[in-house]
Amino acid sequence: MTETTPRPRWSARPAAAAPLSMPPAEREALPGLVAGASPTVVFEHVSRWYGDIVAVSDVSFGVAAGVTGLLGPNGAGKSTILKLMAGLISPSTGTIAIHGQKTRGNPAVYKRLGLVPEQEIVYPFLTGREFVRLNAVLQEVVDPAAATARAIGLVEMEEAAERAVGGYSKGMRQRIKVAAALVHDPDVLLLDEPLNGTDPVQRAGLIALLRRLGAEGRTVIVSSHVLTEVERFADNILVIVNGKLAAAGDILAIRDKMDEHPREVMIRADDPRRFAAALIGDRSTSAVRVDGDGRLLAQTHDIRAFSRAVPLLARREGVRLLEVQAVDESLASVFAYLVGR
Repeated sequence: MTETTPRPRWSARPAAAAPLSMPPAEREALPGLVAGASPTVVFEHVSRWYGDIVAVSDVSFGVAAGVTGLLGPNGAGKSTILKLMAGLISPSTGTIAIHGQKTRGNPAVYKRLGLVPEQEIVYPFLTGREFVRLNAVLQEVVDPAAATARAIGLVEMEEAAERAVGGYSKGMRQRIKVAAALVHDPDVLLLDEPLNGTDPVQRAGLIALLRRLGAEGRTVIVSSHVLTEVERFADNILVIVNGKLAAAGDILAIRDKMDEHPREVMIRADDPRRFAAALIGDRSTSAVRVDGDGRLLAQTHDIRAFSRAVPLLARREGVRLLEVQAVDESLASVFAYLVGR
């Protein structure tokens, strides 16, 4: 089950979403919410399909103020979920609400949303300032010029504001898209892979901005397929696998579950058999084998302890490590463990 393009114009339209039916007490107990938190965004048994392709399947969760990471492998359904939140597409079944109101076709909700799509939807002939100001005008901001200057300042793009967007680097385009999404001061911000293409300095600046927006009480939802990236800015995560909600809640608790997943690590060393003997004597190692190329393939049920042990053992044994690489580090394999598949 993967995301795909919308069905052709001539095919049947998705069924209209049902009215909100979940009592307030049940909404506050939705996956993704800490006890007592009031949800800003509610998904209630939401599915979305394109013909025979199921992109999102019976997903229910709540998102409160702060920064939430929407995490999952490529094609898991993250972009579809963000489009559903933003009201760009309708659910095939189920209900989506922001601040208690259905999103699709609701201008009052749209004015409270800021969206940063993954696609490069920019006008290359406009300057950065003109691009951001265009969104301010479309959102009917009272003082577009002042709002534009403020938003550009938030992403530290003042020096490049008068240059054409078509000449920007990927990271600069990402930042100007964020500025355009913030120009009308929304209290809900949806970002699809916003750190793609950014250099370390740009990434650090955007992460600091996301954390600051969450601390201000806004609801910030950021899609990513990189776990370590999400850990830097999100306190809570929603894990999506094959269009289903695999896990939700505190990122540290979910990360601990992920780290319990049996992992395999490939190691190349100048004395593989000596190092294999040292590894098998460490409690963090479950099994070790040496393949025909002299590489070690070690299994562990405690990847953190194993990662600490490897350099210490190499130093103790006088072995030089040439390469250490996780074999099954993909999110797909870890999430499969989370859902017991």
